[in-house]
Amino acid sequence: MVVAIKALLSVDDVPKQWYNIQADLPEPLPPPLDPRTMQPAPPDPLLRLFAKELVMQEVSQDRYITIPDEVREAYIRIGRPTPLQRATGLEKALGTPAKIYYKREDLNPAGSHKPNTAIAQAYYNAKQGTERLTTETGAGQWGSALALSCALFDLGLTVFMTRASYLQKPYRKSLMEAYGAEVHASPSDKTAAGRKFLENDRNHPGSLGIAISEAIEACLQNEKYRYSLGSVLNHVLTHQSVVGLEAKKQMEWFDEYPDYIIGCIGGGSNYAGLAYPFMHDKLKNGRDSTFIAVEPKAVPSTTKGIYAYDFGDTAGMTPLLKMYTVGHNFMCPPIHAGGLRYHGKAPSLSLLINKGYMQSIAYHQNEALEAGRLFAKTEGVVAAPETCHAIKGAIDVALKCKQSGESKVILFNYSGHGLLDMKAYEDYMEGKLVDFEAAQDMIAKSLATIPKA
Repeated sequence: MVVAIKALLSVDDVPKQWYNIQADLPEPLPPPLDPRTMQPAPPDPLLRLFAKELVMQEVSQDRYITIPDEVREAYIRIGRPTPLQRATGLEKALGTPAKIYYKREDLNPAGSHKPNTAIAQAYYNAKQGTERLTTETGAGQWGSALALSCALFDLGLTVFMTRASYLQKPYRKSLMEAYGAEVHASPSDKTAAGRKFLENDRNHPGSLGIAISEAIEACLQNEKYRYSLGSVLNHVLTHQSVVGLEAKKQMEWFDEYPDYIIGCIGGGSNYAGLAYPFMHDKLKNGRDSTFIAVEPKAVPSTTKGIYAYDFGDTAGMTPLLKMYTVGHNFMCPPIHAGGLRYHGKAPSLSLLINKGYMQSIAYHQNEALEAGRLFAKTEGVVAAPETCHAIKGAIDVALKCKQSGESKVILFNYSGHGLLDMKAYEDYMEGKLVDFEAAQDMIAKSLATIPKA
């Protein structure tokens, strides 16, 4: 008997609406604060950074938001809907009675989940008359996705890529440039924020917080420029919901419903994209699924940080957001999972963790890469270092099922491929991968710089 291992949808099944979890949260999100007054920040200043429609989506309380035809067509063009697969090879290797499913967000030209919001943001900006976007990127998945999307909608793009990843992943830079983007290692000498950090350390490894500061500064230099963010904000997580909406249909095809829903978290967009449509069932219909968010021990925002108001960037140019954070001045170690090197987490994700609707766990990069290598050997696909954290989380749950004898259903987001991240695997296999773990005194020092809200 052949076991069903893949659920495929037709292009007609690509969602026509995004799901906005703000309509269903157990309580309203704490408002962003103006750091000068410590009062709620009005949305109007955001119009200088973001397209108007994106600002409207940021504050929207509508449960569903219509996906424009042009965006949906672009989704289909680059590979939506994506498959959902059962990891029978991994299950066999683990000897677990659990069933493990993963959503393949790696099969588009950019190789990750990021085009789900990049396409939408490029579309709305092009429609508004924006000439160029500015952005940051860690490992390069977001920069690659936005470069692809800007090419589709004829926009210029400037990318500030964290220096550690810029050096570790040169082909990510090449991919962005192939799509027409201009890419700078961050911190760079192109902005005052970048020059400030370079003055203290010419070889500064950079961080997403610093790159965000540079991208915002570059945006403000020209009225025709706008800024684009790949995670954290409400509209970004809303766009990513196409992942979970498709996955719900595919789990129905398997006649299953996940007991565990797992994903890695940097800012939180890929995990929220998979998890939030299922979280709707938990919040509104009482479904008893367990949600596990996985982060690196090197940047342990939700496992060792605090739930507090903090800047979204390192230079303190953004409003204050209520989120889990290790402090905007935290020096993120140069781990290979560059997309997870962010000091904070999405406000909605943070609220759900704080209220107990989600739990979180942290791993060292060696144990994550070990899980990724086992996945490659059993399933035949090589995961990005970020995705390896989700795989590790799924494996640990499956091994607990082996001990208990329970046949639970596990679903995780395979958020990106690792074919441009082979240096991480090389370092792991040669025993050169360093396990960074954030010391509590380092976190405390960083947290002490957060404005008192």
